[in-house]
Amino acid sequence: MGRPRTPLLDRERITTAALELVDAQGDFSVPQIARRLGVQTGSLYHHVDGRDGIVELLRERVAERIDAGTLELRPWDRALAAWARSYRAAFAAHPRAIPMLTTSPVRAPRVLAQYERAVALLLDAGFPLPDVMPVLTALENLVLGSALDLAAPSTMWEIADDTATPWLARALHAVGGHRADLAFDIALDGFLADARRRLAKA
Repeated sequence: MGRPRTPLLDRERITTAALELVDAQGDFSVPQIARRLGVQTGSLYHHVDGRDGIVELLRERVAERIDAGTLELRPWDRALAAWARSYRAAFAAHPRAIPMLTTSPVRAPRVLAQYERAVALLLDAGFPLPDVMPVLTALENLVLGSALDLAAPSTMWEIADDTATPWLARALHAVGGHRADLAFDIALDGFLADARRRLAKA
């Protein structure tokens, strides 16, 4: 028999299988990926550098949906707001990947390149170097928290008796189905206002 025209294994297939597992159960193991792809576990190590390597492939797959071109917009706060919205949408598509990706070091070159552009944006705007990473980290905290919020039930408060918490019931009714988006807008506006204040003091 000749070799199959389509390789049974490659990094793209491994990444897809891992992401499907993470989306379904919040984690993956290398043997689970092998079973999903119908291969021996050892075969995966010819294509990836173990679990850590797969995590970085997942990071690249999720992050490739972030529009890095937004970082070329001007002024800087417009760029940062557009990048934050794109970043949020990319991670909201795979919320169960967030705990895994935020608790492992970023090594993926394409992802590091995007951070490089974000750092350059803030430095070009005039932010002092010691402020750059705290500002970016604060933005990430906001974005990733909101991405998780988007994956939560539309109503996080279950009220059996409106009379027990009448103001809460009225507030929930008033906001409708857009609570997470409105909350993100408020948080992003507050973040940008504080960043502008810091820049003005620099």
